[in-house]
Amino acid sequence: MSLIIPDEVLQAARMTEDEVKQELAILLFQREKITLGQAADLAGMSLLQFQMLLASRRIPLHYDVADFEQDLKTLRELNGIEGRQ
Repeated sequence: MSLIIPDEVLQAARMTEDEVKQELAILLFQREKITLGQAADLAGMSLLQFQMLLASRRIPLHYDVADFEQDLKTLRELNGIEGRQ
């Protein structure tokens, strides 16, 4: 699905398309509607860049047990891939 934001709205808000994407990503992340990784993707930023953006606005990361378990799973999968090379 694509979202089209008219140029008139961007001009009225005095924002670029990238800035709107970042603001939307921050809002959805803060409301816990999307994950940190999803928010970074939506904002068009690397995970580290998005974390730095959140930090610059003093927005805390919400990192729970489910996030930790997902990170462990990802690390195990990456370790398995690297071990095969």
